[in-house]
Amino acid sequence: MLEHPLLSPTLVSRYRGCLLAGACGDALGARVEFWRRAQIIEQFGEPGVTEFWPAYGRVGAITDDTQMTLFTAEGLLAAETQRAERDLEVHRRTGAEALQRWLLTQNEQSALTDPTSRVKSALVAELALHAKRAPGNTCLSALRDMTALGERAVNDSKGCGGVMRMAPVGLFGACHGLEPRETFTVGKELAWLTHGHPSGYLSGGVLAVLIQRLVEGGSLEEGLTLSLALLAEEDGHPETRDALQQAWHLAGTAIPYAEAIAALGEGWVAEEALAIAVYCTLVADDLRHGIVLAVNHDGDSDSTGAIAGNLLGAIHGEAVIPEAWLTELELRKVIAGMGEALCRTAHA
Repeated sequence: MLEHPLLSPTLVSRYRGCLLAGACGDALGARVEFWRRAQIIEQFGEPGVTEFWPAYGRVGAITDDTQMTLFTAEGLLAAETQRAERDLEVHRRTGAEALQRWLLTQNEQSALTDPTSRVKSALVAELALHAKRAPGNTCLSALRDMTALGERAVNDSKGCGGVMRMAPVGLFGACHGLEPRETFTVGKELAWLTHGHPSGYLSGGVLAVLIQRLVEGGSLEEGLTLSLALLAEEDGHPETRDALQQAWHLAGTAIPYAEAIAALGEGWVAEEALAIAVYCTLVADDLRHGIVLAVNHDGDSDSTGAIAGNLLGAIHGEAVIPEAWLTELELRKVIAGMGEALCRTAHA
């Protein structure tokens, strides 16, 4: 029997690779998050950290970036089981429910906490996901303060905690044949659950569209063109647009990598984290090179590494991720399984 074309190894590899490479970027950057580039080079030499070093008590530890990415994926799969792939209200609700479950793993609660989460969620049952890995204050406070499932955050934060978890939206959009505008809107709204500044949630929509275009076989340049057109229709978009255009421009220059990344910022805010990841993906010789570039700078190394890893994994697939990274990666099987689940649900 011929294999279903949508379940070809190439596509499954892109899905698994997107989440695994993102987690590898997260783990590579975990040791040097909050470090200045000069400190990194002094400690590890040029080009900086290139292999996993102990962080949070182990080698290959993921952080809150990958934790929240997994819970975002779980929320999307919950919408799929309700046959509500295009129902934005369902996505808001299941996305919020999933993030509330993540909040519970961080020993935090809100008025919406479901005491039966442990039996409803395979992720909550994973004890390793209960580790606190420097969770963002905005994510914690927004989820604690949420009074209705799916309501938008009322803060003015544009921290990168919204965009860093949006790769699964792009995978979901590709799997279910969503139009780019639909994927953008789901990504925007799920980021808006915790981050209320336009740059904070619009960046989430952009990343979702970029990932969808890449796993569908398109180029990053095509994805950027499409994303910029979608952004132009949104209020408050210029900051995100300008960051992306700057990244694209810098990628076409001979400016040294470290200088170009410094010009884009430090990645603590959403549009900067996205721009750094896009730049590193555009200039990368290969997946490893791009992720290494994305973590060795002055800023939020694990988040920029995670987003760059998502992009590069969506392009190249799982096979090119360094085996030394995968061998040590925390929750490798869970992460790979989530990627495969996102790929298979619509075509089972």
